[in-house]
Amino acid sequence: MKQTALFSENNFNWLAQFDSATLLAKMLELCDSAAVYSVNKDQEILYWNRGMEKLSGLRREDVVGKSCRQEYVMTEASSNQEQLIKIGRTDGSKIEVKKVIQVLPDKEGAFAGGIGWLRILSEPAANDLLPKVSVEINKPAMGSRNFHGLLSRAPAMRDVFQIIENAAETEANVLVRGESGAGKELVAKAIHTLSARHNAPFLAINCAALSANLLESELFGHVRGAFTGAVKDHKGLFQRAQGGTLFLDEVAELPLELQAKLLRVIQERNYIPVGGDRSIDADVRIVAATHRSLREEVKSGHFREDLMYRLRVVPIFIPPLRERREDIGLLIWHFISRHNAENFRKIEKIEPQAMRILLDYPWPGNIRELHNVVEYAFAVGRGPTLRLSELPPEFRETRPTADQPLQSTSSRQASPLSTEQETAAIRLALEQSNGKVTSAASSLGMSRATFWRKRKLYGI
Repeated sequence: MKQTALFSENNFNWLAQFDSATLLAKMLELCDSAAVYSVNKDQEILYWNRGMEKLSGLRREDVVGKSCRQEYVMTEASSNQEQLIKIGRTDGSKIEVKKVIQVLPDKEGAFAGGIGWLRILSEPAANDLLPKVSVEINKPAMGSRNFHGLLSRAPAMRDVFQIIENAAETEANVLVRGESGAGKELVAKAIHTLSARHNAPFLAINCAALSANLLESELFGHVRGAFTGAVKDHKGLFQRAQGGTLFLDEVAELPLELQAKLLRVIQERNYIPVGGDRSIDADVRIVAATHRSLREEVKSGHFREDLMYRLRVVPIFIPPLRERREDIGLLIWHFISRHNAENFRKIEKIEPQAMRILLDYPWPGNIRELHNVVEYAFAVGRGPTLRLSELPPEFRETRPTADQPLQSTSSRQASPLSTEQETAAIRLALEQSNGKVTSAASSLGMSRATFWRKRKLYGI
């Protein structure tokens, strides 16, 4: 009996129009609920999703780029096999899993790496993976998306993600504008990862961190004897990032004399190292970032207008966290989940008063500040509940006033939160109570009837 092919010829023609790396990245994005990882031919880990983090207790930033343990190794001989293995977790326990492997050949058919999928076999071990609390701590919230490390459910960020995807398909320079801590470097990395340059280097530099002389040497390199202390040739970032992407953070701080040299690199695709006498070709895509308006910097005479237009081919603006308040709770639980995996302290719920203050805080330091607050709570507090007393001093000094808490209908003196804040608070209460309406309503000081009415009103 003839076996039906998985893909018809037309199907393959349709798939052929996509860049294989982009297609694979998008498919892997769908697999966070499962434990999926990938290795290259040298058994170095290339991809480690959230499912693998929960299963093993190992964070992706601690394993990606490093040699994998023996239990995760893939070889050409193990192609498409199912194996029963035991893996060690960071808490010292071991768990039996089924490992399914799909080996990936290169264009010549040689082993180039593979993708692995792990499934827990024993139910008790599976339960051990979950915190002794409602499972929503490690479960993505409804409508949320983790876009190359940018976690959000705000409509404004969906537009940002789309621009990133579209811009990545081109060679255009990109200017990312956003406040400190909003995630500008993550945007740059996402553009690089989704681009045709993803196999080449991604390098970054903060233009405000170095003096003009050091910055020039770091960007363009120098030759031996160019200045006192230049005892050998030094390759600059433009040379080291050849074929890849260079991220220029705080580009508005670039000195005017270096702005002229950067403009030449963009226009002529070459540059001369400090002290050198010959030009070097530059094939580098630039993604720049700033928290200032370059147009205002041009008006004040601090930035070249011609350079601004060269850098600002595709502008991307990242809204501050205070303008996407529906992401506050999502990010709080995301960072709590990450620290819970370290097995030092496990936070299972947040004191309602503490949550109200976190939701109402303006977050001038954006996501970086929010992460720092979660780290602070893990460091100074103990037990399964994050309490108001475990927040940094500036939070404890801001006591809830009449217009801050989400009040029940019996409290007529208090002004309610904004619709956006109230919607976020209700979503969080439901997530924190694992969908139990009575508990969620109680945590917000509402009656069950009022809670149901507001859910219907906001379409939650």
